[in-house]
Amino acid sequence: MSSRPHEVSDPSWLGRSIDARPLFAREHAALMATLRGLERADWQKEAVPGWAVHDVAAHVLGDYYGRLGRDRDGHQHGPVFAPGETLEAFIHRINQEWVEAHRRVSPAALTDTLNLVGVQVSRFFETADPHKPSLGVSWAGIDPAPMWLDSARDFTEFWTHRQQIRHATGQETDPDPRSLSVVLDTFMRALPHTLRDTPASVGTQIQVHVEGPAGGTWTVTATEAHWSLAEPDAGPPAARVSLDAETAWRLCTRAIEPATALARTRIDGNRQLAEAACRIVSIVY
Repeated sequence: MSSRPHEVSDPSWLGRSIDARPLFAREHAALMATLRGLERADWQKEAVPGWAVHDVAAHVLGDYYGRLGRDRDGHQHGPVFAPGETLEAFIHRINQEWVEAHRRVSPAALTDTLNLVGVQVSRFFETADPHKPSLGVSWAGIDPAPMWLDSARDFTEFWTHRQQIRHATGQETDPDPRSLSVVLDTFMRALPHTLRDTPASVGTQIQVHVEGPAGGTWTVTATEAHWSLAEPDAGPPAARVSLDAETAWRLCTRAIEPATALARTRIDGNRQLAEAACRIVSIVY
């Protein structure tokens, strides 16, 4: 097996396409309801290490503006890479610069602006061509990516940031299975890239099963060129990983580490292959 890059002209190894487009408006409305329900003190509670709720909300606004400017308006004057800067370092740097600049913006003004711009983002995605080439998705190992994956990636980011705000303010993960099922389905598209350096004979299959109404089963297969989510099931897999939905999404976003996830996971078959699958990361990390 090799780990050569895949071509967007045939992204079939990613599995069937995902249509997250109808969910953006509902996700945006849920974010607005969450923010408008916060107390003044909630905005300064830590949502992720180093970022308060206010910072996470400002970051979402930056994502909104970035998507509209780049893909709707053709704006070409955004931040650029510093010499020798990696993609991960570039993204972390510009995100930090953005949230620091927006700490002077009041929660009320930030919420109003998010509402105004977020509606436009939802409209953009609703009419986007799901099969046109779009931004690469580094954690899935494809650049450019088809728009269906790029837009689903953005949906997972907006959903995840809303959960971070909910958790910071004493609320549990939103149990709505319709949104979470799309989030999990998108996150699992990282499996072939996660396993790119894991040796296995052609035809070897690893199955990941997420329990509950938002869950599902994903089978990744070793082919001559790479691991693929497109191959049919071929009997019992060499390894099967079973975990609950909360553990799955937290693992994919590194809210928990693989060792913690493994402690909550049932493994059948080859443990080495199962542990390799549990190194999945579905964010820029």
